[in-house]
Amino acid sequence: MKKWIGIYSLVCLMAGCSKPAMQPAMGLKTTLNEQHRPQFHFTPPQKWMNDPNGMVYYKDEYHLFYQYYPDSTVWGPMHWGHAISKDLMHWEHLPIALYPDKNGLIFSGSVVIDEQNTSGFQKGIEKPLVALFTYHDLKGEKAGKNDFQTQGIAYSLDKGRTWTKYADNPVIQNPHLRDFRDPKVIWHEASKQWIMTLAVGNYVVFYASKNLKNWAQVGEFGQKEGAHDVVTGGVWECPDLFPLKMEGENTEKWVLIVSIGNGAPNGGSGTQYFIGQFDGKTFKNDAKPSEIHWLDYGRDNYAGVTWYGAPNQRRIFLGWMSNWQYAMKVPTQNWRSAMTLPRELVLKNTPKGTRLFQKPVAEQRLLKGSKTTIKKQSIITNNVLNIDNPCNELNLNFDLNQTNATELGLMLSNSKGEKVLIGYEKTTNRFFIDRTESGKVDFEPHFAGRHYAPRSSVNPILKMNIHMDVSAAELFADDGETVMTDVFFPNEDFKTTTLFSKNGAAQLIEGTFWQLK
Repeated sequence: MKKWIGIYSLVCLMAGCSKPAMQPAMGLKTTLNEQHRPQFHFTPPQKWMNDPNGMVYYKDEYHLFYQYYPDSTVWGPMHWGHAISKDLMHWEHLPIALYPDKNGLIFSGSVVIDEQNTSGFQKGIEKPLVALFTYHDLKGEKAGKNDFQTQGIAYSLDKGRTWTKYADNPVIQNPHLRDFRDPKVIWHEASKQWIMTLAVGNYVVFYASKNLKNWAQVGEFGQKEGAHDVVTGGVWECPDLFPLKMEGENTEKWVLIVSIGNGAPNGGSGTQYFIGQFDGKTFKNDAKPSEIHWLDYGRDNYAGVTWYGAPNQRRIFLGWMSNWQYAMKVPTQNWRSAMTLPRELVLKNTPKGTRLFQKPVAEQRLLKGSKTTIKKQSIITNNVLNIDNPCNELNLNFDLNQTNATELGLMLSNSKGEKVLIGYEKTTNRFFIDRTESGKVDFEPHFAGRHYAPRSSVNPILKMNIHMDVSAAELFADDGETVMTDVFFPNEDFKTTTLFSKNGAAQLIEGTFWQLK
């Protein structure tokens, strides 16, 4: 659902320009006091942002590129915005990295470190950073063609500060497929070649290359596996393929992450994952074709991928915290949308099979301020916590064997009577986030509602780790086995935090909260 908005790019492309006439004011002062501006989630300094792109770690810097339109707060001609960080928590905005050119708009993609200079781009001591991205030819699309998306490359020899597009772009032509995009590239050590995973309609294909310039298709996956939206034809997007060791073992599995434009469990766009084996050509799914694993059951985690080359072999994920059903309508003024917290992915064995667990990266501790212990207690109705900062983190552990309440959890509220509930339904064995009365909800009919996630763990001790920002909450339940992400837009910040139970008592074993700096 990468919709076309505006006419500027058509004029630019027809003129053959490489940079927009309107340069973005990247030096414009960004204030954290803007209404709804998240305090510890990444946001653009201004204007529109969607998919994270080209995430790579090189020489002590995490690079985050992202789909960016510098002239409006709604989707438009795509560029690659750029920011860097030493710790994943504090970000420095850099100038736009990639602009549209005669080949098209710059859609999603990835960046790799060409350690062995297979591309031949290296000229000095710095290893080439090579970006691989989708060109979207607007003129071709408007002419009714179905081959308007191709794949291009660019390289940087100064640690990602400036980029040169390859003279012979595009490096992969379109085989007459309308949806042919979002290249995610890795080095496959076993076959000594680069592997590209590319989304094509409602499945993915794999390409191989020795030099990042010449590519050949070697396999495909997914036409009859996983989630497919047969009603609206929501396409697969933003794939990511990588190996990951099982926790506490030397066993290695391959994980394939794929987003789907429509058909997520709570509506709209969402992200699924597959676990299996990859031989350099094809991916073999360990699960049954009809089995679906969702990365996040909330309404607002889409198009997420992982960092290339993260230190200590960590697999770090970041998602776009929005949903295509309402992304262009959310009530922010100078900027639009945010990213999730960076999350470390871990594979674990469970009674139901191998599953992907998520937890906020350890660097999140840098944001923690004072810590308060919440005493063991039986929650009968409501217990207001002494928290006056809308940005905080809570750990809550409940004993379900000693709980007879039908619901339990956490309520965020303000003086206007607006609220968000983050909790667990014992009668249905489901987690939920309820933003029905969260403030501004009437900008789109699909926004308000209660969203559910099935509980997978059978442990009688229920764990809820909740990260709350001024306009977003992320729930990591049962050590990250079940995850939910929702955004919300109260008319004033939520500053009252209440533990609640419904139709009985909930037994809290222990709890802690941290005020975030």
